Amino acid sequence: MKALAARRHHRFAPVVLLLLALLVTGGVYAALAPSPAQADTASTEDIETGKKLFQANCATCHGPNAEGTTEAPSLVGVGAAAVDFQVSTGRMPMQMSGPQAAAKPPQMDEEQTAALAAYVASLGPGPAIPTDEQVDAAEGDAAEGMALFRTNCAMCHNAVGAGGALSEGKYAPALLETSDRNIYQAMLTGPQSMPVFNDATLTPKEKRHIIAYVAEQRDGSAGGLSLGNLGPVSEGLWAWIVGLGLIIGAAVWIGAKSS
Repeated sequence: MKALAARRHHRFAPVVLLLLALLVTGGVYAALAPSPAQADTASTEDIETGKKLFQANCATCHGPNAEGTTEAPSLVGVGAAAVDFQVSTGRMPMQMSGPQAAAKPPQMDEEQTAALAAYVASLGPGPAIPTDEQVDAAEGDAAEGMALFRTNCAMCHNAVGAGGALSEGKYAPALLETSDRNIYQAMLTGPQSMPVFNDATLTPKEKRHIIAYVAEQRDGSAGGLSLGNLGPVSEGLWAWIVGLGLIIGAAVWIGAKSS
């Protein structure tokens, strides 16, 4: 016991304790932290098919090994979710260069998109394609989603997800016709000018709340004129023009009658 007590006061004891603490912390984190998406569940055949599709459709811009070029970024580590979002919405492959890639009818079917995503995911860890449960709007809370959306999304996408203009010819697209899966993937991967909302910024549950809120905006059953579904700005402008016009008209009519 005396020998052990003496070693506790050794000058290297704090260093040993610090190393042990770091080792234990790293072990606990590795055991509990969620692992990044991998292509482990994809078959070798899918990856090989995806590689051929990549060489034929993507390698010209992104490089033969997806390492990136001066024309396009590297795809190593972007994950399957980013590929599924870009290809399933028709943004990639691009038809022409511009401020940002516009959504259009996809050039690949679901099977080809899945194979391409599997190949890119095999190049490095990245976000996986969300499950059906993660994007189920019925499991979300639209009221909580409204607060989250207005805090994180409305400044670009408009208060009801109708879209809006950004700088340098870019724009935030309307979300009313975007699939729930693509909305989740956009938050997860941050395409183009959009920031990344990883699970530390918005939890999967909060992402689902946002999807539930956007899904409610597609209903359009509030009644009256939608005015483009642009929210209080267009409604206020309409009230100002029509209301002020009626007041001026009434004043002119009263003046004409009195004279």
